[in-house]
Amino acid sequence: MQKMKTTAAQFTYPWQLCKTVHLVRHGQAMHNVEGDINREALLSPHLFDAQLSPLGLHQVGKLREDVHASGLLKRIELVVTSPLYRTMQTAFGVFGSTESNEDAGVNHPQIMAVELCRDRMGVRPCDMRRRVCECQALFPSIDFSMMDGEDDSLWNPHVRESEEEMAARMVLFIKWLWTRPEQEIVIVSHGIMLQHILNVLENDCHPTVRTDLCKRFGNCELRSVLIVDKSLKVADSQLCSPRNAAKENVLREEVSV
Repeated sequence: MQKMKTTAAQFTYPWQLCKTVHLVRHGQAMHNVEGDINREALLSPHLFDAQLSPLGLHQVGKLREDVHASGLLKRIELVVTSPLYRTMQTAFGVFGSTESNEDAGVNHPQIMAVELCRDRMGVRPCDMRRRVCECQALFPSIDFSMMDGEDDSLWNPHVRESEEEMAARMVLFIKWLWTRPEQEIVIVSHGIMLQHILNVLENDCHPTVRTDLCKRFGNCELRSVLIVDKSLKVADSQLCSPRNAAKENVLREEVSV
C-alpha cells in the first residue's frame, strides 16, 4: 500500500492487480455530539443508528463540493457504505444523484450497503428486515443486495465485538473487495473500522507515511490509497508505471478534501 503521490517511480506489479481506494468517515452524527458531553452516551441504544447533526450535514455538503470540483466523481466506479443511517446519509449526500442542475449529465457511481464494514457489533439488536425496508424507502438508489437476512446475525447480546474480531472482519472485507471488478472504489464507514482497514494494509506501507496515514479520522475526512494484490500475478500484462497510471487518471496528488 502507498499514499497517492505523483512520482516518477516504477511500480513492480501489473495494473490489473491495483485498486485505488478512497476511505471516508461519516459526517458528525448526533451520537458524536452526545459523546463529547458524556462518553457513556455512545453506548445508548437510542443513538445506535444516529442521524447526522446539522454540522455533519454541512460537512457532507462541503465534501460533495470538493469531490465534484476535483473531478474525483468521474473516476469512482463504486461506493461501498456501512448500512447505518449516518454512513448512508454521507455516502448518498457526497456521491449520490440529486435532481439539481449540478447533477445534469453527471454519471454517479453505484452505492452498495455492505454489512461487513458496519460499525462495531454487539451494541444492541437490530431488526434487519425492518431497517432495510425503511432505508430502501429513504435511499432508493442504494443497493442492499449484500445485506444478510431478516435477523442481525452479527449481533451478540452478551459480548461486544473485540478489537481482534473487528480486525478479522476487516480482513474478510478486504478479501471481498478484491473480488469486485471495479478498480476505483470509495468506502464510507466508521472511524474505528477505517482504522482497522488501514491496520490490515499497513504492513506493506512505507514507514515514512505509515504514522500520518493511520492516524485517527476526522468526521467526513477522505484519504486515498493505492493497494496492490501481491498474491496473484498476471502474465505479460503492463506494469503500473506512471505513464499507464496517468492514462487511467489514477496516479495523482493525494486527495485531501
